[in-house]
Amino acid sequence: MTPSSSQRLAAAMQSCGLVAILRGVKPDEVVPIGLALSEAGFRTIEVPLNSPEPLASIRALRDALPAEVLIGAGTVIRPEDCAAVAAAGGQIVVMPHSDAAVIRAAKAAGMACTPGVATLTEAYAALAAGADALKLFPAEALAPPVLKAWRAVLRPPVALLPVGGITPEGIAAYAAAGASGFGLGSALYKPGDSAAGVARQAAAFMQAWRQSYPAS
Repeated sequence: MTPSSSQRLAAAMQSCGLVAILRGVKPDEVVPIGLALSEAGFRTIEVPLNSPEPLASIRALRDALPAEVLIGAGTVIRPEDCAAVAAAGGQIVVMPHSDAAVIRAAKAAGMACTPGVATLTEAYAALAAGADALKLFPAEALAPPVLKAWRAVLRPPVALLPVGGITPEGIAAYAAAGASGFGLGSALYKPGDSAAGVARQAAAFMQAWRQSYPAS
């Protein structure tokens, strides 16, 4: 039986809960960066839709990387964008907000969906609409004590992923509070970074991940 989008995301997160956010990446540079991340152990890569030619980058990554690496789109704010992401080979829709219409469109297109939430009200509404995981955004405003309080009422297997300002040094505190994974932005990749530079940053994040999640 073919795994569902939810099952594929859960498997990827169990292997490595670090999500690479390649905001600003270009199609002609994305494959070496994606390969570096895959070789480091990353299993989820996101290309935000406000990047140059994001659908071309999503297609290039999907064609080049192993099947166990999931490719998705970030900064998806319109329901109509979901079908285009799926057609490009995308498997995950990541949102900065919690719009039920986008969540439903992503699920209808056969993709997993991780909406952004900043309150428990938004979190429960997103789950009711079909969200597969929750992006705690911005993480700068949702410190580990907040996540710990959320975790008391949002029990596993609900996945909680802080996103925004995450560094290798910050992972341990969130892990202790109950984080399931993390979205990694400019501390991992920023426009103009080389694949070699991304590989170095990825290694630092992977070391922090393995120290905080030794069972993964």
